[in-house]
Amino acid sequence: AQVAESGGGSVQAGGSLKLACVTTRNMDSKCGMAWWRQAPGKGRTLVSTINSDGTTTYVDSVKGRFTISQDKVKKTLYLQMNSLKIEDTAVYYCAAANPTYYVDPECPFSWGQGTQVTVSS
Repeated sequence: AQVAESGGGSVQAGGSLKLACVTTRNMDSKCGMAWWRQAPGKGRTLVSTINSDGTTTYVDSVKGRFTISQDKVKKTLYLQMNSLKIEDTAVYYCAAANPTYYVDPECPFSWGQGTQVTVSS
């Protein structure tokens, strides 16, 4: 499945952004969806996941600040980011699969271009 991310930008610390990811994935499939991010000079890390039944997970550093959601009709994944911190600065990537299914042949996916989020003081 393919994805296309949007919604990034530059904000001051404490601000908010909402990322969107349009996908070709059937969001009712078992595959789920996920947001990852890659900070400058670092590897890509998992931020949040959502399953077809709406079950969500978050990395500890974003709990209470970020909210993942999905619109199955629009085939769009969202990431609402509030109370942004400088350390949230990264390129954010959407994946059309939950990491559990990355090697499942029923859940093939490709990475998008990502969307840059820059948080300044």
